[in-house]
Amino acid sequence: MGFGKKIKLLSIPFLLAFLFFWSCSIFKTTYKVTKGTVKTTYKIAEGTVKTTYKVTKFAGKTVYQIGKYTFIVIMAPLSWPLMHEEIESIDDLPPKDAIRQGRVKASPYVVRGKRYVPMSVKEAGNYQQKGIASWYGYETLRQKGGHMTANGEAFDPNGLNAAHKYLPLPTYVRVTNLENNRHIILRVNDRGPFVQDRIIDLSAGAAKRLGFYKKGTARVLVEAIQLKG
Repeated sequence: MGFGKKIKLLSIPFLLAFLFFWSCSIFKTTYKVTKGTVKTTYKIAEGTVKTTYKVTKFAGKTVYQIGKYTFIVIMAPLSWPLMHEEIESIDDLPPKDAIRQGRVKASPYVVRGKRYVPMSVKEAGNYQQKGIASWYGYETLRQKGGHMTANGEAFDPNGLNAAHKYLPLPTYVRVTNLENNRHIILRVNDRGPFVQDRIIDLSAGAAKRLGFYKKGTARVLVEAIQLKG
């Protein structure tokens, strides 16, 4: 057997060993990156709700008129506490640093050690999901001062707003109570609910309009709204 052939035969075991250890190292690296990350599946459907809107800006606030619904958006002082103080980081920054730098919209965030990955703006455009809704935040009426949402807006317990774990902030959605067929348009401007098997948290005011304030929860259909105008 020639010297060149011997070299080739001897190199094969070393090559196989190299590939084995290299593939193992890739597996370990990937596992470390994805461990503790929370993702979800959501339905991307045809026939997304579309509507026109109008924006008016005043000193310190912006007013959005979407159909018959009016949304008054006021940015909260950074001294106000978050509605969900269990949010540990947003885009790998302290939450208020991310809010101040405008790095919130679809950024990953961490709650109680779990990393949540929101959907992209493109994915959210056709978002549609059925599940359980709850409501939150009415207790803030009895507390001194105000509270801010995860994108830095002043939280209004009687407003047309909602919290969602995966939609970009803000996103407008139409929420239909499947138990009584009432529906409403809401501005998603916060994160949550961090309770198993619930897909959206509404303000107390929105829950009253949809007829489940006293009950606490309801089965709903959540559909993203594409704004045009």
